[in-house]
Amino acid sequence: MEKNDENYEDECQEDFIAKLRNTFKDEAYELLVELEAALLDLEKAPGDPELVGRIFRAMHTIKGSGAACGLIDISSFTHELETFFDLVRKGKIIVTIPIIELSLSARDHIKALFDACYGGGTIDEENGRRISASFKKLISAAGSGEPEPSSPAASNGENAEEQGVIESEDAHQKPASRKRFETLLAEMGLSASENGEAETAEQRRRNDSSSRIRVASERLDSLVNLVGQLVTVQARLTQTAVQSGTPELLSIAEEVERLTASLRENAMNIRMMPIGTTFSKFRRMVRDLSQELGKEIELVTEGAETELDKTVIERLSEPLMHLIRNSIDHGIEPREIRAAEGKPRSGTVRLSARHSGACVLIQVSDDGGGLDREAIRARAVELGRLLPGETPDDRQLFSLIFSPGFSTVKAVTDISGRGVGMDVVKDVIDSLRGSIELMSRKGEGTTITLKLPLTLAIIDGFLTRVGAEHYIFPLTLVDECVELTAEQTAEGNGRNLINVRDGLVPFVRLRDQFQTIGRPPAIEQVVITRVEDKRIGFVVDHAIGGHQTVIKNLGTFYRGVEGISGATILGDGTVALVLDVPRMAKLVEQEETAAVRK
Repeated sequence: MEKNDENYEDECQEDFIAKLRNTFKDEAYELLVELEAALLDLEKAPGDPELVGRIFRAMHTIKGSGAACGLIDISSFTHELETFFDLVRKGKIIVTIPIIELSLSARDHIKALFDACYGGGTIDEENGRRISASFKKLISAAGSGEPEPSSPAASNGENAEEQGVIESEDAHQKPASRKRFETLLAEMGLSASENGEAETAEQRRRNDSSSRIRVASERLDSLVNLVGQLVTVQARLTQTAVQSGTPELLSIAEEVERLTASLRENAMNIRMMPIGTTFSKFRRMVRDLSQELGKEIELVTEGAETELDKTVIERLSEPLMHLIRNSIDHGIEPREIRAAEGKPRSGTVRLSARHSGACVLIQVSDDGGGLDREAIRARAVELGRLLPGETPDDRQLFSLIFSPGFSTVKAVTDISGRGVGMDVVKDVIDSLRGSIELMSRKGEGTTITLKLPLTLAIIDGFLTRVGAEHYIFPLTLVDECVELTAEQTAEGNGRNLINVRDGLVPFVRLRDQFQTIGRPPAIEQVVITRVEDKRIGFVVDHAIGGHQTVIKNLGTFYRGVEGISGATILGDGTVALVLDVPRMAKLVEQEETAAVRK
């Protein structure tokens, strides 16, 4: 019976450790981001004691929390760094560029250890031993007089037993009971060592975060999904109330609509994150690539506090990386060329974000050489994308660099190539229902603007009808809605153009696009949209108006349908298709180009 009790206690302890380790996961990666940012800042201000303190506290937390979670390898390795930066903090070691390089390598090794722990990546153990040995030599040279730890116990000082990491000479011995184990874990990180200052700061950090809780993203997704279903039900209730004409039911429907809208807004806000968490990831990349290419490049960020849906932020990382790499490799000129042209020797890549209505604008700009218009045109003709006599405007010409396989670079580097991977950027932005605008001046630089919706789950839509089918336009892309009469159609002389505010706007009929059966009404409606600063109209039978749209993914059978990004359920239970306006605009443009060439 006692043996069974011991087995039960062991299982409880292992389960508790697993849960604790999983809880520590998000914090661990946040600490690594903080550690990298502080090291990069310290490189520019080597004598800043606040930055040294930030580095020391991050390492102290990784070491202590890692040990408490049973991550002894991480704790032991980080102990060397903590000891080293304690000497830096005390003024016994002066920070240099090689030290920053070594510290960044150590940070990367810690990340590799965490990745391996959480099921991804491999560990270069030889590299870890080399880094650890380097820090030990530096510590020894500084005359610290501290013993080198040979076990996880030593990595936590003399009070490892008090911290609940180790209870006896056996590093792997488990506590006698779970109650005692939890009590000791509560004391984790409060080492009665000479690091009292760091521990006070760490405790203060924990107190500051006590008003916040971590919630698994799956739970947030489930909440948003439930809110989406509630929005659909609320729409059915409102429609039923309007049809019944009962004052009391109308009043209830209005109240439910108000509460649902408030709940929807709060649910969306919970998923919002500042985009600065993504911006900070690129500082290291810019630094490393600058050194590799022998260029002086500074990354300037603006609007880091701008908030976006967590899902959108996660999917933005890759396209932003491509854009920044291209700016560094082929946008910013070498120092000698910049100096000869009267530019500062140091180039600038600017990454900014700001809200614009229900969208967010993200810009990647550089003060480099800009795009070579003639080189792009010549390459387009060579690939058959343009006819020899065609003279497209800058917007049309520059958009070609986002097409697959398009590049003016003769020798593609490992870093980037203007056009290599840019089609990936376009595909991701299109999948996020966003748009891309590119502006460039020869010798002055390039600016790429990404326009993205705040969230993907629930959007404000513009509901229309063609025949018996309903279609929804993302409201952020809609400029206005105008009438189209038979006389106006005749004035086009066979061309699909309509005069709107003294400007000709091309249009496409959804009835023809989706082969809708039946005759159109005498007066149709044209929904004028704006895609990449270009207006295009979509002709529908009736424009119904604004609609809160809960977007659902299409089934496997319909997933490949061009021009459709999803579907939603209306109040009467029917299905409406959500239009992928940028994709439809591109399809229409391709059809027109093909017709002209024939």
